[in-house]
Amino acid sequence: MVEGKNMGKEIEIHPVTRIEGHAKVTIHLNKDDSVKEARFHVLDFRGFEKFSEGRPFYEMPGITSRSCGICPVSHLLASAKACDAIVGVKPPKAAVLLRRLMHMGQLIQSHALSFFHLSAPDLLLGMDAPPETRNIFGLIEKKPDLAIQGVKLRKFGQEIIEKVAGKRIHSYDWIIPGGAKWPLSKENADYLRSNLPEALDIALKTLKMFKSSLQGFDDEVENFGNFPTYYLGLVTPKGGLEHYDGKIRIVDAEGKIVADQLDPEAYQEYIGEAVEPWSYMKFPYYKPLGYPEGIYRVGPLARLNIASHCGTPLADEELKEFKKLGKKGVVQSTFHYHYARLIELLFCLETAKELLEDPAILSERVSSKASVNNEQGVGVAEAPRGTLIHHYKVDAQGRILWANMIIATEHNNLAFNKAVTQVAKKYVKAKQLQEGMLNRVEAVIRAFDPCLSCATHAVGQMPLQVQLIDAEGRLVDQKVR
Repeated sequence: MVEGKNMGKEIEIHPVTRIEGHAKVTIHLNKDDSVKEARFHVLDFRGFEKFSEGRPFYEMPGITSRSCGICPVSHLLASAKACDAIVGVKPPKAAVLLRRLMHMGQLIQSHALSFFHLSAPDLLLGMDAPPETRNIFGLIEKKPDLAIQGVKLRKFGQEIIEKVAGKRIHSYDWIIPGGAKWPLSKENADYLRSNLPEALDIALKTLKMFKSSLQGFDDEVENFGNFPTYYLGLVTPKGGLEHYDGKIRIVDAEGKIVADQLDPEAYQEYIGEAVEPWSYMKFPYYKPLGYPEGIYRVGPLARLNIASHCGTPLADEELKEFKKLGKKGVVQSTFHYHYARLIELLFCLETAKELLEDPAILSERVSSKASVNNEQGVGVAEAPRGTLIHHYKVDAQGRILWANMIIATEHNNLAFNKAVTQVAKKYVKAKQLQEGMLNRVEAVIRAFDPCLSCATHAVGQMPLQVQLIDAEGRLVDQKVR
């Protein structure tokens, strides 16, 4: 890791560690070496929208889920819902229940990964701990019981996916436009029900542990991406927490609902997409406010800010406590993404229990068959990191003519850059540079839990930088498009 490489009036953190994907941060300095601003750069580009053109629409769940190995289920669901819209059918009840259950498994395993494996080394070993021990291996050495609990919780989430869809990762063989290929067996349902109590116990203990440690992070709560933005996500018709279906709600920093029950299929009416030459990740924004003023956040923090209730007893009690941390129930600090993530973990386990107890989930009718009936389809779901949008247009034979994906992490891009600037201004002292200062810049990124390999999508002309370096490592020439 290149940490604190002072390049004239610029400090570079490259690569950012303990995140999914590749990124760097450049901290730009004023003449007196104080921090002017910081930028979050996403370095790789995948281009799924473009190379999907010409493929049959029913292949899209399998293709687009490959954009990420951490949250493939979220892509499967958003893509399948877009395909449902193209064929114009509604999946049977059992298929919807199974899709929801599969999604709960996705959220459980992803949130467990984020908290225990990626962020816990900072939270439990200390932001200033040496980097050689401030990692998952150091956590295993110092807190082995907690590390094992994290592994068990993530394992259970993956087992939900496996028991429903046959595989833990890229289970695209199971999901199809109009539903699913096979039902859930009673044996697999019984297995999941029998293992739920242990997973729920781990989630409750982890949440209790985290809340008890919060008072030790007052400084981080105050300075880690703590600023007003809008918040966006799916809610139920009554304003409850929703991950699979529902409508879009947008709330401002004062808790006022500025837009509600927006049709996800009409996302282009209220979400714009901008690009910058220094990142391969798009910058979505709220259209009525324009760019970049239309900054908003998505993900666990946003979902709890926009929801009036969760809908499960334990999560509802935790939500009431959580909302007390913010003005008018809106929690602004990015640090509290960790807290929100744990509450969602609890909600997903409670919801999985409810789904498994519904007799209809064992029905063998899990698919509705149809061919192409519509020229386009939009599928929206709440991925672990936020609102995920898949939009496809097809020809009469069902071949993809055009595709657009707005990845959950992309929605937070404006907030990423504002957050790293705030943290850098607070902690980074260029003349007395210390590793812990730079780790705090990385830690605020980890709080968002970015998923960058599936977020590298561009619109318009892609930024391109070509550098010519001589044998001594000197920059001879460069071209920037």
